[in-house]
Amino acid sequence: MPLETTPPSTTVCVTGASGFIGSWLVMRLLERGYIVRATVRDPENLKKVKPLIELPKADTNLTLWKADMNIDGSYDEAVQGCEGVFHMATPMDFESDDPENEVIKPTIDGMLSIMRSCAKAKTVKKIIFTNSAGTLNVEQHQKPAYDETNWSDLEFIYSKKMTGWMYFVSKILAEKAATEAAKENNINFISIIPPVVVGPFFMSAFPPSLITALSPITGNEAHYSIIKQGQFVHVDDLCEAHIFLFEHPTAEGRYICSSHDATIYDIANMIRKNWPEYNIPIEFEGIDKDIPVVSFSSKKLEGMGFSFKYTLEEMFRGAIDSCREKGLLPFSTQIHTNGENKESTLNSQEKHTGIDNQEKELHSITKEKHMTAGENGKCD
Repeated sequence: MPLETTPPSTTVCVTGASGFIGSWLVMRLLERGYIVRATVRDPENLKKVKPLIELPKADTNLTLWKADMNIDGSYDEAVQGCEGVFHMATPMDFESDDPENEVIKPTIDGMLSIMRSCAKAKTVKKIIFTNSAGTLNVEQHQKPAYDETNWSDLEFIYSKKMTGWMYFVSKILAEKAATEAAKENNINFISIIPPVVVGPFFMSAFPPSLITALSPITGNEAHYSIIKQGQFVHVDDLCEAHIFLFEHPTAEGRYICSSHDATIYDIANMIRKNWPEYNIPIEFEGIDKDIPVVSFSSKKLEGMGFSFKYTLEEMFRGAIDSCREKGLLPFSTQIHTNGENKESTLNSQEKHTGIDNQEKELHSITKEKHMTAGENGKCD
């Protein structure tokens, strides 16, 4: 009887691996026995890469590679010999003074640079691109439901220039450019479209998508419009979907990966119910309490055999617990009339955050001016 042999491990590349989604994906890929090449802009930055190199199996199955989307050919070496590339890195500076040259152009050029690297390698069979819901439903009048055939209205985005407009434009144009490049080079290109990504994290930075999701707690009003008629997915479900589509032999094209639809009032009520220690607004200015839910259909993904695991409450619990553990969110925003209760709340907050000014902490998490999704977390 012949001895059973272990099949050789598949080698894949993850760009923007030190971010919220990228790091979680690296963890899940390592668990499955993949050989992972993780690209980061600065492998010597221990604060960002230490959580990656401490992952189980990292010592045998993970290598770090220096790569930068702004440098053509930067991904050539990391991609060489890989069967798959999970592309997550993307510039995301919502406060850029020059969004065309600092966000939009680098995103498109970086995407095409990675496509060229994959074509040169001749080993890459599939590219999984982590896209954004901003490519789907940013338009003047929201439809009741969206699927993969929908595209955001570029003319409307440019005319309104709402929060994050440059990010939406960059993702739309990058996906379209990559789709054409993939056809020319006979590479299977898959675009995964997540909404707001929520859940636990082990990197040090505050994930931008959680700044949006937790805005009813922090009072960051600029992000209310994003979750006014929101859609959500747990980071673990999203990463499992990436691996599922990479391994599925017939997967191709666009896939929405969204498990829950909820208005900002639904989110506020859920947080108020489960975390009464937070002072959550009862009303949101300019947003009707009876605003309808807008649905994102994941029917195409689920029709392939994928299933979501997490509830809306579970994803928010994971996010809030992680933020508290890292001192990125106070343990309470309620102002108590009883002096003892107020002191207890603030002492608990100081113990875990080292910050003795509650207002300072609530606003400090929104002041990161330049954030890169691949590095700091948001790939939705």
